[in-house]
Amino acid sequence: MRISRARRRAGVSMAATLPLLAGALALGIPSAQAADPVPGGRAALAGTQPTWATGSADQGAASASTKVDARVYLAGRDAKGLDAYAAAVSDPRSPSYGKYLSTAQAQQRFGATQEQIDAVTQWLKSSGLTVTGSNQHYISVSGDVAAAQKAFATQLHNYRKGNRTYRAPAKNASAPNALAGAVLTVTGLDNAPHKATHQDTLPGPGAGFRNAGPFSTYYGSNVAKTLPDAYGGKVPYAVHGYTGQQLRAAYGAGEYTGKGVTVAITDAYASPTMASDAAQYAKRNGDKPYKTGQYTEVLPADYNSTEACDASGWYGEESLDVEAVHAVAPDANIVYVGGASCNDPDLLDALNKVVDRHLADIVSNSWGDIEANETPDVAAAYDQTFKLGAIEGIGFYFSSGDNGDEVANTGKKQVDTPANSAWVTAVGGTSLAVGKNDKYQFETGWGTEKASLSADGKSWVNFPGAYTSGAGGGTSSTVKQPFYQRHVVPDALAKANGATRMRTVPDIAAVADPNTGFLVGQTQSWPDKSVKYDEYRIGGTSLAAPVIAGVQALAQQAQRSPIGFANPSIYARFDSRLYHDVTDHPLGAARDLAVARVDFANSVDASGGLLTSVRSLGKDSSLVATRGYDDVTGVGSPAPGYVASYTNPFRR
Repeated sequence: MRISRARRRAGVSMAATLPLLAGALALGIPSAQAADPVPGGRAALAGTQPTWATGSADQGAASASTKVDARVYLAGRDAKGLDAYAAAVSDPRSPSYGKYLSTAQAQQRFGATQEQIDAVTQWLKSSGLTVTGSNQHYISVSGDVAAAQKAFATQLHNYRKGNRTYRAPAKNASAPNALAGAVLTVTGLDNAPHKATHQDTLPGPGAGFRNAGPFSTYYGSNVAKTLPDAYGGKVPYAVHGYTGQQLRAAYGAGEYTGKGVTVAITDAYASPTMASDAAQYAKRNGDKPYKTGQYTEVLPADYNSTEACDASGWYGEESLDVEAVHAVAPDANIVYVGGASCNDPDLLDALNKVVDRHLADIVSNSWGDIEANETPDVAAAYDQTFKLGAIEGIGFYFSSGDNGDEVANTGKKQVDTPANSAWVTAVGGTSLAVGKNDKYQFETGWGTEKASLSADGKSWVNFPGAYTSGAGGGTSSTVKQPFYQRHVVPDALAKANGATRMRTVPDIAAVADPNTGFLVGQTQSWPDKSVKYDEYRIGGTSLAAPVIAGVQALAQQAQRSPIGFANPSIYARFDSRLYHDVTDHPLGAARDLAVARVDFANSVDASGGLLTSVRSLGKDSSLVATRGYDDVTGVGSPAPGYVASYTNPFRR
């Protein structure tokens, strides 16, 4: 099966037609390549030939005996009707808004019929493929290249992709005409992985990590008076790590606690100490203790790809997600849904569990990959899950990425996926200043430039230094602009890649900068061979996503009904006092900002020395946080009044 590896976000320095508004169906999906000739009696499955499978990269036919594992995703009874209903039920301006279906109703109305499942199964078997699994979403098969070529009427060749060679279809796959309405797509005919390297500057949570200090307890409380000036003055030390009380104050939680709301979190694998770590963290940091049954887990029977995915490295991500949601929405129920690996099929299975069992109304996801590694077949499978969630009143929130415009990381300006989907809420990142008495001071877009202290301690080397990380954002190359972004996203962004308006991310934002980050607690392994709990500051848009999920839990409590796919509601509130309009220079155009930070060289203690640096705020590669919508923070971050605005239908 095609292996698409998601990157966790944590540790950066440290988802019958009803009336619709005009154009409401323009929730774009990735565009397919130009149509290839299709054999008679066949229907093309667009997007199943990757863009990198070109004639110049062709290395010849794949061996007929090579094994192929694939999934044939089912389109269901009414794919067009699913699109229309998902849009209508999510749009506050639609008469169908909020008229969600139960899981049984959704399956009965839009799910695959048993007749479709049986017919597709028979076709695959008759081609010589072996069915290895089947459910309402897909039929998984295994066989050799010869059988796959017979089934999907395309040759499988080897293609050069970068410095590697991978198998892929020589043209789009197809299905028999009689099954065209039953088959959504097929994945696994190509076997190229997504890029799996992690960009974390803090070590994986399997090994112990501590912050060195000195710290600020709130922004600006401890000024680095003995260190060199930066931007014309002394700068404060980085905060020790914000806690729930500070984040709730910054984003206007008020008296809302998320009571009666369930938030799901998906990641790969599962930390064996999560429940005890979460309880200890809440006790130590002033959060409400967990009630019996408030935190639950839904885990796969088996795991795979543990080495390739760095399984233990996902434990810190899980810790951050769970503890951040509880800190912001202390009465919300949390269900952790673990994927069997960091590969697309397993992460999709985790998301589908949430939808099929309606485990939650809000789903936080702090993982993803670059858009260049996404193929239309996989994107279509994800989007179908997100749309099925939307009609049930389930909203999916994805971190926008931690590498800014991705140029420094990949050499190409691009956005991340699945955050690029028109059916999810992409969460961008900020640098947050919470002052004395938990008073919100300001936010900038998250983008860090780092300069180290000189050997003599009198200057910053090459100040302001090199770009290290920042909130992901920009304009999609594959997904057309959805209706809710019209008249909000400037054409300078929407048309950044050409004449057609495209999906721009993010949609909304919250704290992400690890230098103004969140305090997290986790059991880790230490050099003395002990395994014990400790706490450290962390950031990334993997912090922003669960924070926004927590805020949305508060808003759903205020609304007293599911918000569902939230983007139409989020954009309806644009350009109002309900958002902090985040810019990179909140204290004036000439006022740049930075914090000082001290780290243990060995990540654990002072025995290996200390590393002192200055970290600039609001310096996100080519992305800029400006007044109005921008590609670092979207519409902005929630302000006091945002949560309460869901108490009644929103009116300007």
